[in-house]
Amino acid sequence: MASTLEPLVVDLLEWIGHGRPYLEVMDAWRTSCPRLPVWEEANSRGLVACARDEAGIEQVTVTARGDACLRSHHAAEAAS
Repeated sequence: MASTLEPLVVDLLEWIGHGRPYLEVMDAWRTSCPRLPVWEEANSRGLVACARDEAGIEQVTVTARGDACLRSHHAAEAAS
C-alpha cells in the first residue's frame, strides 16, 4: 500500500511546507481521497509531527525524515 500512497504522501508533505494548523490540514485533506490512509502513512513513517504553538494552536510540520523523503523523491524525478 505504501507504494500506492507514495505520490499522495509527497503531495501532503509539499502542501504542509513549513507548517500549517492541524485543523487546516484536516479540512483541506477531508475531500482528498484517501485522506486518512495518507495521513496515517505519513504519521507512521515519522514524516510529520504535531505540536502546539505559543498560542496553543496545534500545528503540523514536516520532520527531518519528511524533508529527506521529499529530497529523495525530487532527486528520483530529476534522474528520470
